[in-house]
Amino acid sequence: MEYSDYKILLVDDEEDIVEFLSYNLAKEGFIVSGAYNGYEAVKKARHEVPNLIILDVMMPEMDGITALKEMRKIKKLDNTMVILLTARSDDLSQIKGFDAGADDFVAKPVKPKVLIKRIVALLRRAKNLEKNTSRVEVNNIVIDPVKYVVTKDDKEILLPKKVFELFYLLASSPNKVFTREEIFKRVWDSDVVVGERTIDVHIRKIREKVGLENIRTVKGVGYKFEA
Repeated sequence: MEYSDYKILLVDDEEDIVEFLSYNLAKEGFIVSGAYNGYEAVKKARHEVPNLIILDVMMPEMDGITALKEMRKIKKLDNTMVILLTARSDDLSQIKGFDAGADDFVAKPVKPKVLIKRIVALLRRAKNLEKNTSRVEVNNIVIDPVKYVVTKDDKEILLPKKVFELFYLLASSPNKVFTREEIFKRVWDSDVVVGERTIDVHIRKIREKVGLENIRTVKGVGYKFEA
């Protein structure tokens, strides 16, 4: 896969980490720029519109989660993917990150080979998502995978990215039972490690935000969307 036009914004308050990872990413052909706090990251992201942002969670002044929430308000960054760097791997931290719009997590201390593997996995998944351009229409609900918008009774409902992708997956195959393992692979990619509660919380958010009872839990197996 060719990376020569692929722009990455790397954000960490530790300059040696930015320098070390930038060197390794540049060796792979990526175009890399750096930022050292949340405020600078939001400003640079708005100006540069990178393909991917690698964002440390624990930073002074503006932490990574807050910076990510600000970035997700910027329309031209809708297609920018985000990897969060974190020393914490608990379910709650991951759920907060995914709710804010993260696409993946990488644990610190960061191993360059692991990070590059995750980036390649995200690129692969993004290409697969580009192929899914068919809208799903079920009763009074329309799910648009191009605009990442759910419409119910002609009213738009905005969902966090991962919540949307999970909803689209289930609704695009009505009455099919998706196992938890299949959901992890299709929505988060098989290389991504997420907490056990993550899917459950995302399902609950679909039910709450869209106001649906169509998503059924198949005990011990997974979930399905009943049309």
